[in-house]
Amino acid sequence: MRHRVAGNKLGRNIGARRALFRNLVTSIIEEERVVTTVPKAKAVQPMVEKMITLAKADTLHTRRQAAAFLMTPASVQKLFEKLGARFGQRNGGYTRIVRLGPRKGDGAEQAMIELVGSELVKRAADRAKRREDRLKAMKEGREGGEEKE
Repeated sequence: MRHRVAGNKLGRNIGARRALFRNLVTSIIEEERVVTTVPKAKAVQPMVEKMITLAKADTLHTRRQAAAFLMTPASVQKLFEKLGARFGQRNGGYTRIVRLGPRKGDGAEQAMIELVGSELVKRAADRAKRREDRLKAMKEGREGGEEKE
């Protein structure tokens, strides 16, 4: 019986498992979307949710707690400056797991874990970049036309 036994070992010792979780959580916060296996995604999801909940409080203590878990200072900064504000009105459910099918090499079932709303942020950033490129091309076209005259 598995009474009071929580979590998955994922075939790793405690040090490797802790490093895996810390790296995955850091990557999810920095990239907002990561492709991994289904068991890893399910195991790391509560940790990502907890980090975002810490960011919503935004005190010195919560910043230190997040910095103790996350691997890079840039991820801590993004967590508190952008993600905490973005999910301020949301009561949980900050992540989504989407199954992608088997991996080609070993057949492991893959999943994408992403932050909810990240597709809107990425789409807006792409739209702004395209607009900026279009304006730059128009400006270069005008300058090139003036030189020819």
